[in-house]
Amino acid sequence: MKTYDVVVLGGGPGGYVAAIRASQLGLNVGLVEMDKMGGVCLNRGCIPTKAVLKSAHSVHEIKDMKALGIDVELKGLDGAVAVKRAKGISDRISKGVSFLMKKNKVTVHQGFGQFLNKDLLEVKDKKGKTETLKAKNFIVASGAHYRSFPGLEHDGKRLIGAWEAVKMEELPKSIGIVGAGAIGVEFAYFWNAFGVEVHLFEMQPHLLPIEDTDSSLEVEKAYKKYGIKMSLGVESVSAKNNGNDVTISCIEKGKSANYKFEMGLIAVGMTGNIDGIGLDAAGVTVDRGFIEVNSMGQTSVPHIYAIGDVAGPPLLAHAASHEGVIAAEHIAGKNPHALSKLNIAGCTYCQPQVASIGYTERALKEAGIEYNVGKLPFVANGKAVASNEKDGFVKTLMGKNGEMLGAHIVGTNATELIHEYALFKTMEGIDEEIFATVHPHPTLGEWLAESVLASKGRSLNF
Repeated sequence: MKTYDVVVLGGGPGGYVAAIRASQLGLNVGLVEMDKMGGVCLNRGCIPTKAVLKSAHSVHEIKDMKALGIDVELKGLDGAVAVKRAKGISDRISKGVSFLMKKNKVTVHQGFGQFLNKDLLEVKDKKGKTETLKAKNFIVASGAHYRSFPGLEHDGKRLIGAWEAVKMEELPKSIGIVGAGAIGVEFAYFWNAFGVEVHLFEMQPHLLPIEDTDSSLEVEKAYKKYGIKMSLGVESVSAKNNGNDVTISCIEKGKSANYKFEMGLIAVGMTGNIDGIGLDAAGVTVDRGFIEVNSMGQTSVPHIYAIGDVAGPPLLAHAASHEGVIAAEHIAGKNPHALSKLNIAGCTYCQPQVASIGYTERALKEAGIEYNVGKLPFVANGKAVASNEKDGFVKTLMGKNGEMLGAHIVGTNATELIHEYALFKTMEGIDEEIFATVHPHPTLGEWLAESVLASKGRSLNF
C-alpha cells in the first residue's frame, strides 16, 4: 500500500493542476488517471474542438480575402485533415502534461480509481491488476459525461455526442443538432463551413440560452448568413436512428414537425462522473448528479475535496483548474480565496466568438438590480473596420457605484478580450479605474473602456 499526503482522482485540467500545486507546496502527491492525461478537455473537448474551429474560420477568411485585395481560390475542403490535425495536437499536448507530472514529482497511477472507504482508494488497471492507495486527503476531479433524456439517447452510431463528433473524419451530408449551447453552436459552425447541411434545435427561444439575449441574437444573425437552419423555442424534441438516417421530431410553432438527416448530434448537457467511484463507501454526499462542496471544494467528508465538472456548474476547464489550486492550497494550510462564480468568464468559440462574465441583463431585471448599459458595436471601431472584423459588440452592465455587474463581448477576438474584465471584476474595480487606464489605439481592446464610458453617457468615439 502506497501512502500520500494527497491523491487526486482524475488527470484533467482540474486534477493535474491541483496535483502540481499540491506538489509545489511540499506535499507528496499521487494522481490516478484511467485514460490519457489532460482529461476530456484536452483529448476530446476544448483543444481538439478549437483546432477544427480554426479550420472553419480559415474557410471564411479565405472567402473574405477578395475584399482585402487578395484574390485566392478555395480549391477544396477536407474534414478528415482538419480532424486528424486536431487529434495530433491533443496527443502532443497530452504528452506535455505527462512531462509536467514528472517535473513536479507527481506519481501517476494508471487505472480506474474507486474509494474503499474515506481513507483508501483502489486503482484497477486495464489488465485487472489492483493496488491500494492511502492518503490524508483526496481531490476528486473525475469530470462529467453526456446527459441523456428519454427520446434523446446517444447510440454512438448515427446519434452521437461531442466526443464522437470531434473524431468523425468522414463528415455527413446533413446533421441535426439538438441543443444550442456552446457545444452545439460550435460544431454547427465547423460543419457548416465544411459543406455540411446543419440544422439546430433548441427548446429555449434563442441560441446560447445562458448568454445575454443581445449576444444570442448576434450569433443567430451570423448563422442565418451562413445558411445554418435554426428551430428555436421548440417543444417535445426527440431523435430516432432509423438505420439509414435520423429523424428529429418536435413541436414547432404549435405544430408537429419531422426532419430527416444523415446523422444527429445530441448536446443537451452534462452530468458528473459520480457512478462507480465509491462515493457511498467514502460517505460523500451528491445532489442531482454532482458532488456537493463548500467554497474550498470540501465535500461532506472534510478531507475529501471535489473540483471541476464533477462538483457542478459552471462546467469549464478554467474553473476546474482554479478550483484545483484552491483545494490544494486549503489542504496545505494556506488561506486561499473563495471563488466567485460571477467572476468566471464563459467563452464560445464560434465566429463571431462570444465571451461573458457576471450577470446578463435578463438576470439583473429579474433580480431587480439597478444598472446602466454601455453597448458599442465593433463596426464603429477603427481597428475592427481596418481588419475587416466588424461583426459584434462590447456590452457592459455597470452598477450604481461604478462596479461591473456583467460584461458581454461578441466578435472575432471576444474570448481574448474578456480577460481585462475578468481581472477588473476580481479586483472589485470601479469605472473610474478603467477611465484612468490608457488603452492603446487603434485596438479592439480600446472598446472595453469605451463601453464603460458609454454606460455613464461619456462615450467619446460613438
